[in-house]
Amino acid sequence: MGLGVSIAMLATMPGVLAEDAKATAGPNAEKLKAARAKAVSFLKTTQKEDGSWTTANAPGISGLIVTGLLRSGVPADDPVAAAGLKYLAGFVQPDGGIYYIKSNHRNYETCIAVLAFTEANKDGKYKSLLAAADKYLRQQQWDEEEGKSKDDPYYGGAGYGSTSRPDMSNTQFLLEALKAAGAKSDDPAFQKALVFVSRTQNLESEHNTTPFAAKVNDGGFYYTPAAGGATRAEGEALPNGGLRSYASMTYAGLKSMIYCGVGPDDPRVKAAVSWLKKHYSVTENPGAGQNGLYYYYQTFAKSLHAVGQAEFTDESGKKHDWRSELAAQLAQAQQENGSWVNATARWNEGDPNLATAYALLALSYCDKPLK
Repeated sequence: MGLGVSIAMLATMPGVLAEDAKATAGPNAEKLKAARAKAVSFLKTTQKEDGSWTTANAPGISGLIVTGLLRSGVPADDPVAAAGLKYLAGFVQPDGGIYYIKSNHRNYETCIAVLAFTEANKDGKYKSLLAAADKYLRQQQWDEEEGKSKDDPYYGGAGYGSTSRPDMSNTQFLLEALKAAGAKSDDPAFQKALVFVSRTQNLESEHNTTPFAAKVNDGGFYYTPAAGGATRAEGEALPNGGLRSYASMTYAGLKSMIYCGVGPDDPRVKAAVSWLKKHYSVTENPGAGQNGLYYYYQTFAKSLHAVGQAEFTDESGKKHDWRSELAAQLAQAQQENGSWVNATARWNEGDPNLATAYALLALSYCDKPLK
């Protein structure tokens, strides 16, 4: 099966409407355009002289912003975008990675830079850079080269760097970057990643025999099964040692499975969709509250865009025009100066540059044709 899932097949997915993707759904075009324009204007005022945002030694933030700007209609030769791309190019390393030399986030930074350069690569300008980065990213994945066999919980995942514990967040960015660079669902890196993704789901199956699989078994996803396991969900530790599911990782898991060619009839997809039906929201990151809200928004949008349907039906049977609801929520939360900021500042979302980048990325999937 290819990178996507066919409309006909998705019609059978629980919680997803069998509606023509060309249906007249989605946000008000003028309001979406206005929100986007205000955000772009804000980011154009906060760029530093060196082309970065927030801090000179955090190319991940600037990469997200450049990607958001380019996906919002800002041309690559616009002075702000061009300066941002030049800044990112300054982090290209001899090994092909794109990261701050003292960084502990080398995989994350390279993945984000790949997304930015892919958006700007319409004329092939960054072809060589992207090829080298693709090779580097494949080396960051935990597999046989690191002495890991398929029965190891590290196998197939990616962490912040090649020697750091893999997690669902870094793995979803790895898959996004490789996909942007042209990888298909049958690519060995994707199939290795699917092993890790499956083990990050609270679902006991032939694909997941970790100690955590049956302890919650609700179909949602958590942060990582590696190094003793960890979640970022709220709430007290479960007495049985289970890892609570939460929405941003569950959308990341669903999207990753789709990228890896897993179809809608697969029990893993059905279980993930069932969890999301119970926890549909555009006002919080279910399971984590307001923590990581804007990261959640962009993952939510990317995942439902990958599903390819205009409406999503929750557990109660209510139909949601998710693009319209997300855009309306973001418009309501937008600050007067065009930015977004999370009052719950965990994971750097108190930085309006980062929160605005996430919001722009989310909005960029609200008016794109569904596949």
